[in-house]
Amino acid sequence: MKKKVAIIFGGCSSEYSVSLVSATSVIKNINKDKYDVIMIGITQDGNFYLYDGEVDKIEQNEWLNDNTCKKITISTNRSDHGIIVLETNEIIKLDIVFPVLHGQNGEDGRLQGLLELVDIKYVGCDMFSSALCMDKYLAHELVSSSGILSPISYLFTKYDTLEKIESKVSHLKYPLFVKPLKAGSSFGITKISSVTELKVAIEEALKYDDKIIIEENIDGFEVGCAILGNKNLVIGEVDEIELEDGFFDYYEKYNLKTSKIHLPARISKEERNKIKEIALEIYKILGCSGFARVDMFYTKDKKIVFNEVNTIPGCTSHSRYPSMLREIGMTFEEVIDRLIELGEER
Repeated sequence: MKKKVAIIFGGCSSEYSVSLVSATSVIKNINKDKYDVIMIGITQDGNFYLYDGEVDKIEQNEWLNDNTCKKITISTNRSDHGIIVLETNEIIKLDIVFPVLHGQNGEDGRLQGLLELVDIKYVGCDMFSSALCMDKYLAHELVSSSGILSPISYLFTKYDTLEKIESKVSHLKYPLFVKPLKAGSSFGITKISSVTELKVAIEEALKYDDKIIIEENIDGFEVGCAILGNKNLVIGEVDEIELEDGFFDYYEKYNLKTSKIHLPARISKEERNKIKEIALEIYKILGCSGFARVDMFYTKDKKIVFNEVNTIPGCTSHSRYPSMLREIGMTFEEVIDRLIELGEER
C-alpha cells in the first residue's frame, strides 16, 4: 500500500512564492509508485486548503482559484493522525508530512511543534532545532561557544533607539549587515557602508521582524554544505558563491544576474574537507535532523566562519541543496525518498 505523504506549500511568510516553486518541484519528482501525494496549500493569510488540481498551478500561484480547493484543519486529536475537511468532516489520515515551506510560520518550528503535538510524523528538523536555526543571534552564540568562528553581531528590538544602536556598533568596521532576526531568502537584509545608512536599513529589517541583528562583514566568499541524515550523516560537495558586488540577496539567489555558483568550490580538496567537517559539527551542535544546508564564509587567510543554517533549503531540482548531493551521486528523486524515510525513522 502506498504511504500518504502530505506536501505542504505556501505559507504566511514573505517567502510564500519561493515555497510554491520548491513544492512544485518536489511534487513532480516524488516517486508516485511509492507515495500517494496529498497537496496542502497555506494562503498568505494562513488558511489551510486541500488541493487536488494541476501541479503547475501551484508554481503559477493559481492553485487557490481552483474548484478542487477545500478548506481543512489539522486534527488536534492524536488518534486521527491527519487532517479534517471542514465541509464534510472527513478525516484523511497521513503517514507523514513534508513541509516545503520557507521562512516564518513554516521553517521556524511553529508548524513542526503543531505536528509533534498531534503526533504526525514529518520531514526535516524538529521544533527546537528549527526555531534555533531561524534565530540568527542564538545560533551564532551557540556555535561560537563551541569554538567555531562566527561574525560579531548585536541584537536589538524595535524599541531600541537609533542612538543606542549607533553607540553599540560604533566600534565595528564598515560595511555592516543589518538583518531581521528571523527571515530567509535574504529578505530585509541591507549592506551599509556608513552610519548615515543605518536608520533606513533598520526600518527595512523591521518590516520582517520586530528584532534585528547588526553584523560585521566577513571578508571572504560564501560556501555551503548540504547535509542529509539523522545519525548516519551524508554530506554533499561544497559549493561556492562568486559575487561581482554586494551580497547574495533575494534577487541574486533566484536570478544569478551578477553572481555564479561554483560546484565544487574553487579550493583544494583538503580545504573542502575541512569545510565539511565544520559543517557537520554545526549541524550537530544545533540539533539538526533530516536535512539542512549549512552556509559559511571562507576567508582569504583560510578561516571558516559560520553564517547560517537553512533547515528547509530550496527544493527545486536545480537548487543548491540537491545540486550538492547530485555531485556525490544522489538524484533528486533519491533525496526526496531518503528524506521521507528519515522523517519516518525519528
